[in-house]
This record gives sequence, C-alpha cells and structure tokens, in this order.
Amino acid sequence: MNTNKNLKLKNIKMVVLDRDGVINFDSKDYIKTPQEWRAIPGSLNAIATIKKLGIKIAIATNQSGIGRKYFSLETLNEIHTKMIIELKKLGADIDEINFCPHLPTSKCSCRKPEPQLLLKAIQKFNIKPENTIMVGDSYKDMLAAQNAKCHAALVKTGNGIETMKKLKSSDNILIFENLAEFTKKLAREVSLKS
Repeated sequence: MNTNKNLKLKNIKMVVLDRDGVINFDSKDYIKTPQEWRAIPGSLNAIATIKKLGIKIAIATNQSGIGRKYFSLETLNEIHTKMIIELKKLGADIDEINFCPHLPTSKCSCRKPEPQLLLKAIQKFNIKPENTIMVGDSYKDMLAAQNAKCHAALVKTGNGIETMKKLKSSDNILIFENLAEFTKKLAREVSLKS
C-alpha cells in the first residue's frame, strides 16, 4: 500500500471517513433505522475538532442494505439527518456524504475498495489525494485509499481488530484506537504547523 507511517498529518486538508464502525457502532444486521444509529463515544466530538481545524470532512460508505432491500434511500437519508443533527449540536457538519447502494455482486464502480466515493469528494473540493486521508475500519477502506492514491488510517473500532490481522508489515498503515485518538494526533500536528 502507498500509505506511510511517517506521514505528516499537518499536510492533510480533507479527512474521508467510513461511517459504520468509525463514526457509529456497526451491526452485522445493518443499521436499518435512525433509532439503530448510535455514535461511538467521542466520534462526533472528533469530527467537530477536525472541522475547527479547517479541514474538510467527507463520508464514503458502502450501504448495500439498500440493494438488499433492508432499508430505503429515504431511510438512509433519515439516518444521515440524525447524524447531522447530532453534529450541529456540537457546531459541526459534514461537507460531503457519498455512498454506494449496490450489492457486492453488482460489480459497480462505486463500492469500496473502488476509489470512486473518495475521488468524488477529492474532485469536488479540488484537494490533492496526497492531502487526503481515509479513516476506516475495514481492509476495503484501506484499499479504497490506496486506489484513490490517498493516505489511510485504520481504527480498531468496528471491524478494525479483524482488519489488523489482514495487514502486512509492508502496508505501513497508521493505526489508532478510535476516531478520537486519530483526531488528537491530527490536531497536535496541525497546531505545530501554525
């Protein structure tokens, strides 16, 4: 992978987050309603901190539950609205939410590990891939970052512990306990720069 443990986070201009397992608790049965969406402690405050640093935040999430007919596009929007309302209470927001609604078997171009969800945000905000980092909990997230030519960080929440077992030492992935820990390091490096 093209990520680097020696990466200087001070140069990051956009953080792309996976949703389930990074921002909110994941479920093997899918997050099918706004009521089932529960933020991981510290994750929303972490997003608020990233925004205060002047860094863009995008979400790139596979949502095959739509393709499986477990929930509708309207319900997905309601789930995201709940998340946004919770963030607004902290004075924060999300700049872009990109999702793939397709089944893994559909061979679409947007499902991670394909890079389209990340590239869409990179192109929209005219930010270079080398100034972008994907924070995820799955190997697909790490591959999507590699395919988009941006950096990657793995969190141990969600599927992160299982994903660590798939990493090779040559992958050079930054690993954090959770989104809050990643954000502390990011904030420290950005503060040192200014």
